[in-house]
Amino acid sequence: MDNPILVEVTRGALVESRHRAAVAVTDAHGRVVLSVGNVGRPVYPRSAIKPIQALPLIETGAAETFGVTEAEIALACSSHNGEVAHVDIVTAWLRRLGLSVGDLECGASLPATEAAQRALFASGGRATAAHDNCSGKHAGFLTVAKRLGAPTRGYVGYAHPVQQRVLGVLEQMTELDLGEAPRGTDGCGIPVIGIPLGNLALAMARLAYPHDQPEARQAACVRVRRAMAAHPFLVAGTGRFCTRVIEASGGRVLAKTGAEGVYCAALPEAGLGIALKIDDGTRRAAELLTGAVLGHLGALDAAARTALADALHPAILSRAGLPVGEIRLAAGAPFDVPA
Repeated sequence: MDNPILVEVTRGALVESRHRAAVAVTDAHGRVVLSVGNVGRPVYPRSAIKPIQALPLIETGAAETFGVTEAEIALACSSHNGEVAHVDIVTAWLRRLGLSVGDLECGASLPATEAAQRALFASGGRATAAHDNCSGKHAGFLTVAKRLGAPTRGYVGYAHPVQQRVLGVLEQMTELDLGEAPRGTDGCGIPVIGIPLGNLALAMARLAYPHDQPEARQAACVRVRRAMAAHPFLVAGTGRFCTRVIEASGGRVLAKTGAEGVYCAALPEAGLGIALKIDDGTRRAAELLTGAVLGHLGALDAAARTALADALHPAILSRAGLPVGEIRLAAGAPFDVPA
């Protein structure tokens, strides 16, 4: 089944590009609130499930044993820009573990923004694994490895105790046996598992309202939610959609991007989870569609919509900065969005 066209991009009088997508919204009991497109087809969630992958950091006791702060928990959930604050927290965290940036197996990369790159070069620095957008998640994995007494080398491997612990949490939160699920390797080197959008939405709903999870899991969900709400900058960074949505909503929406057009969100007050995937992997469409779904669900109040107006109704600009088109919800989309 082809997914419907949900986002379109205009230039002048023409629709220039169209993006097909699927969207799932469920509550923590598994009841379907919104289903558009093929939500049963497995997708790689990529970094959109980092808040779920961070749960073992807390429920194994690793966070307590090693004094992991709320800011560090937020960073474990992040796909950050590699700005100075992100890098400083990661390096201090590793130092406290008796480790260094060299122990990160995510690979080195430049900061994600031009401003952060300029700052790095001006300081005479060089790109390291701490600048990688996944370095916080990897610091969390290393903390769990230390707590479990497992090797810190090779912690990215599918069979490593850390990744098996993460897999078990994913299975419980998605209500799936993932042993035979499609599997690949994420950009940062960890296993990535194919999961249907409907089950991803359920996992995010359980993060929002973990009523049926073990007591330790419930406590871990609370701490992850609290950390993301308190430190939205650390979840992404300057100008990023995730950060802006968490800030504008006052933590009532915990949004998390993933590569290749995936977005997830947890709505703690409503007890809902959202998962969506743009077929062609385009981020601009994923952000627009996430905002549209949040608007449809009434998750953004008037003040939040005003703060996010440029992201909810983004213009296509010429190189001179003049508006020449827009990114918008497609006319045939089966839900509407309040202005």
